Amino acid sequence: MVEVHRLGYANLVTPDIEKQVDYWTRVIGLQIIDRSVNQVFLATKLGLEAIALEQGAASHLNRISFQIRPDGDLSEFAAALRRKGVKYERRTDISPGIADALVFRDPADVQIEVFAQCRFHAHDKSDAGISPVKFGHVAYRVRDVQNHAAFYSEVLGFRTSDWIGDHFIFMRCGVDHHTVNFVRYETPALHHIAFEVKDWGELQRACEILAKNNIQLVWGPLRHVVGHNIAAYHRNADDVRVEMFCEMDMMKDEALGYWEPRPWHEEIPLRPKNWPKDTWRSAWGFGSFGTFPGYP
Repeated sequence: MVEVHRLGYANLVTPDIEKQVDYWTRVIGLQIIDRSVNQVFLATKLGLEAIALEQGAASHLNRISFQIRPDGDLSEFAAALRRKGVKYERRTDISPGIADALVFRDPADVQIEVFAQCRFHAHDKSDAGISPVKFGHVAYRVRDVQNHAAFYSEVLGFRTSDWIGDHFIFMRCGVDHHTVNFVRYETPALHHIAFEVKDWGELQRACEILAKNNIQLVWGPLRHVVGHNIAAYHRNADDVRVEMFCEMDMMKDEALGYWEPRPWHEEIPLRPKNWPKDTWRSAWGFGSFGTFPGYP
């Protein structure tokens, strides 16, 4: 099986592209790497593509990309898609840094773009905005969680990290605890997107930058139980929930099968598991004893 190894970028449709460019550059600290009348590509200051903005009628996620091994064979991946009955196209120049990709759709009708090679962009050494180190994960609301989990496992090679009950799954494609999440909702939609910052001090700095820009947190700071990342959530002007996080659980050796031991783990060693439906959403912080509006 050809497996994906890394989350690439997400394409967000927005009714106000200028307002979103201001938010993603001045507040979040991404850099513009390419711009046309109706589309803008942005990368982290370290040079990896993270967000693409596209002018449209209503805010939503319509595309997401993943990288296989840089020496991987897209033709081999295409053959695997054919065997599984997945319709695809091969496209060129899908972004400023991606020259060749396979494009198909997942069960939520989100366009998936898989590439092998990409170009790093210039290192922006300015200190403007939050400046996350990477685009970390994407969470969807879907009607059939099991169907999505099967697709991402069988087609893209994701591994199951944890379940909460039978309605919320966390899946990984690299060492991080999760790169995609799927949670059961009647109305499919983007749940949230997340960016990793360097450490707890940087997360505090991120919260200060949000406050200076009159952007209130909707949850956190807190430490999650499942995944154990420290996190803080806010919403941007398009009502997209954005998480900043650090200290996420990592599985550095799949053969060992447990998360790198940490003092805050409930079990040592802590392995992927099915957590009870009533598991606390956070060990400490706002919302420790349950949930906040709109979060499962």
